[in-house]
Amino acid sequence: QLVESGGGLVQAGGSLRLSCDASGRTSTSYALAWFRQVPGKDREFVAGISWTAGTRQFADSVKGRFAIGRSSNKNTVWLQMNSLIPEDTAVYYCAADDGVAAWEVITTWTAYDYWGQGTQVTVSS
Repeated sequence: QLVESGGGLVQAGGSLRLSCDASGRTSTSYALAWFRQVPGKDREFVAGISWTAGTRQFADSVKGRFAIGRSSNKNTVWLQMNSLIPEDTAVYYCAADDGVAAWEVITTWTAYDYWGQGTQVTVSS
């Protein structure tokens, strides 16, 4: 129900933009977020945006480098990743949470019920 695109290989210092189409969702309102995971580690919150888009949350590790936005019809979320570093290498997942208030973003992955298939981001040094 969630379809990501935009991953790839980039050199350190470069940029990538990820997109997620959540138009398959039928809930009336939902927050959207990006998580990432590397082998052997837990899924990590990266950034999230509320239904109203008035609340945006970022992990400390990406603040000032990443931006998140949502389309006017609210069905697409994008993640603009700038000044990438090798530590950003991971599989990035888009997720939707329809159990929160319209202004909320939850940073815990267990709160999200709907996930994309993931897209690989690799940052070379």
